[in-house]
Amino acid sequence: MSNGNERRECQFHLLRYVPDPVRNEYVHIGVILREQNSPGKSAPEPPRVHFTRDWRRVRCLDPDADTALLEAMESELQRRFQAEPDGNLMGLLRDSLSLSVQMTESKAYLAESIPAGIEELMRLYVDPPRREKLPRLSGRAAIQARMRAEFEQAGVWDLMRKRIAASAYTRPGDPLKIDAAYRPNGLIRMFHAVSLEPGVEMAKVLAFSASGLRAGVERVESAKLELTAIIEPAVKLGATDEEPERLEMYRFGVETMEEHHIRVLTTSDLARVAETARRELRI
Repeated sequence: MSNGNERRECQFHLLRYVPDPVRNEYVHIGVILREQNSPGKSAPEPPRVHFTRDWRRVRCLDPDADTALLEAMESELQRRFQAEPDGNLMGLLRDSLSLSVQMTESKAYLAESIPAGIEELMRLYVDPPRREKLPRLSGRAAIQARMRAEFEQAGVWDLMRKRIAASAYTRPGDPLKIDAAYRPNGLIRMFHAVSLEPGVEMAKVLAFSASGLRAGVERVESAKLELTAIIEPAVKLGATDEEPERLEMYRFGVETMEEHHIRVLTTSDLARVAETARRELRI
């Protein structure tokens, strides 16, 4: 009779971010953990991948690092692992990893469970010690982090498209990339973090792009577009009656986007938005 506490024989790889192969400076950003196929045991779970949620060390090494692209890479890897659990791991990685991300050779590891193993390996090799005080995210980065956390909590983040190039719907050269989207039936819901902390420029850029995006989605996808801007609550920015200039700027940003038929919600609405996504994607 097997012991319920028996550890699983696994192998793990560390993923490194290496911005300059010549200098060969790197920082660990993630872990891949896979269970070994042992005779007489049930089929192993698909490999699991987990990237850091704290990109501070990456930005210290490379201030221009595209962390959103790295996050999208995590989702793509997990999707491939689920689709091809018995596929060639090295082949899957070659197809998915960028040149700036490298994988270490495998090492043996005994795990109580795959989720527990991922958590322990991340704590040992990737994430900074808990005693370190992490910098507070602000502006658009804070909104993006909150958005991802809520969609992950609802179990839909890996099912969503990320960093959608506006140029696919507007015209070549458009640099805007929408943060996330999903498609329930004939409607595409897009979500973009817009911080009003530094001013209204982000709001004006999204407002300028809205009509072109809407027409392009209808032309390319044969679908209607619902474009949602996620912003900070007014009180978080000090946009109150006691600070009339801040309040006027905040209202201007919101009204500018709404005039271009952009739905404007705050981070306080994200739990409800994520729950809607969960229902519509039937999770």
